[in-house]
Amino acid sequence: MTATPALTFRLVSKVYDASSRESRFALREVSFDIPPGLKVAIVGRSGSGKSTLLHLAAGIDVPTQGEVSIRGRNLAALSDRARTLVRRQEIGLVFQFFYLLPHLSVRENVCLPGFIAGEGVSEFEERASELLEEVGLLDRAEDNIQELSGGEMQRVAICRSLLRKPRLLLADEPTGNLDDANSGLVMNLMLKLASKEGNTLVYVTHSAELASLADEVWRLQSGVLNPS
Repeated sequence: MTATPALTFRLVSKVYDASSRESRFALREVSFDIPPGLKVAIVGRSGSGKSTLLHLAAGIDVPTQGEVSIRGRNLAALSDRARTLVRRQEIGLVFQFFYLLPHLSVRENVCLPGFIAGEGVSEFEERASELLEEVGLLDRAEDNIQELSGGEMQRVAICRSLLRKPRLLLADEPTGNLDDANSGLVMNLMLKLASKEGNTLVYVTHSAELASLADEVWRLQSGVLNPS
């Protein structure tokens, strides 16, 4: 039996300012199926539609046309609240700018998705420690997040994204704010953790070298997707 795809796009288009003469296609009839566990890198110039694709995949936005499905569930058919719940339960997000809370410790930042979901501390504290150990930061767990370097902050952000064991991990330029040495370290850690956790991973990057670490590399050009 063929497994249900982790992420599906069916003829997905996204148009901004569709009602005006200045309408702009961010995506044009994009279609694909990503099976569970696959790691896909998406490359393309700025403005090619990469971030739009990830926002649609996460249910943060909905397509102008077409369907986006997570494990067979059409996100556009869900209410805003239902999409939010799917995002909390099924999806881990990693961003270029970390979005860590400066007044919280390292461990508290990792545990934040659990707090938001209303779970008890005992349900995720051990999980946070396991993840921090995986990225070499368990000894910094009680430090204030502002004491960490940029590379260390992104490792914390990856731990946070994996706290609730999402099936799908989406990363938008996860190394965009890091130097070359930290970029390679962070990307390799993310790929290693995704493999260990059994995540499907889709990440956007400008780096051909970092893209080559994925199972497949896809290129977006003016909103049109071309698998490499």
